[in-house]
Amino acid sequence: MNHDVFNGDADGICALHQLRLAFPAANNLVTGTKREIDLLQRVEAGSGDEVTVLDLALSKNREALLALLDKGVKVSYFDHHVSKDIPEHPNLAAMIDTSPDVCTSLLVNRHLSGKHLVWAVIGAFGDNLHEAAYRAAQPLGLSHQQLAILCELGECLNYNGYGESVEDLNFHPAELYRILHQHEDPFTFVHEGGVFEVLKQGYTEDMALARATRPEHETPHGAVYILPDKPWSRRVSGAFGNALASASPDRAHAVLTQRDDGDFVVSVRAPQSTSSGADILCSRFATGGGRKGAAGINLLPENELPRFMQAFDEVFSVMA
Repeated sequence: MNHDVFNGDADGICALHQLRLAFPAANNLVTGTKREIDLLQRVEAGSGDEVTVLDLALSKNREALLALLDKGVKVSYFDHHVSKDIPEHPNLAAMIDTSPDVCTSLLVNRHLSGKHLVWAVIGAFGDNLHEAAYRAAQPLGLSHQQLAILCELGECLNYNGYGESVEDLNFHPAELYRILHQHEDPFTFVHEGGVFEVLKQGYTEDMALARATRPEHETPHGAVYILPDKPWSRRVSGAFGNALASASPDRAHAVLTQRDDGDFVVSVRAPQSTSSGADILCSRFATGGGRKGAAGINLLPENELPRFMQAFDEVFSVMA
């Protein structure tokens, strides 16, 4: 059996959508919330099977990847997260680019020579790479209104990926992908079926609650927000971070969402003017990782909150 393993956010979904429009296959889907990134350990495959991995940090999947490769599984790996020591193996085709203006959807678009470019643009918008999305979209000749719709779609798809578990989400990412994959034209998806309207309404309502939150910690270089232990907080944490980054592109932002045990899940956005530092900050903590412009910490113990605040100031004051 062949498997498609992908991040449950906009970038992962749009990357897979492009690939399967170009190369149709009814593969087993392995995905989850945005933060469920160690997905390769869920794959049961053997010699002769093929696995496609999209938008998952190799560093978090290295052991499972090596085990699959050694069993004779052929793996195609598309990703843009910081990754050290990429294995050299005859069964691995690794297409990894950690440039700050690249996402997995754009990597797949490059691989497909622009065959389904519009979905790469949506994935880039969803990953908060607006400048890269607008540049990529130029050959499409779309109007400002059409681009605004694609941007909103990308943001809503990305919003759907955030949650402590899939029960927090409006749609399971695999379900959302299957619905989306029925549409080669994104504007048809937007106007038919009602899925986009469900996502849009949820996004609007959750963002209104987040925007009423005041910073817990603020300096000239950035701000840290703490959201309560609520489903809406978990759903909107990434979208809220992206909105803060877009509104103040010269500042860094962190959104901490409290868990029921008092600990935190963390989303960090580097200043858009530099697109660097988020990975450095988050890698200082045991469950942290990501890319230069956006990163996260899956579990920040409550007693490490002061250390996080100090590290946040240290990293982004140096880069100011």
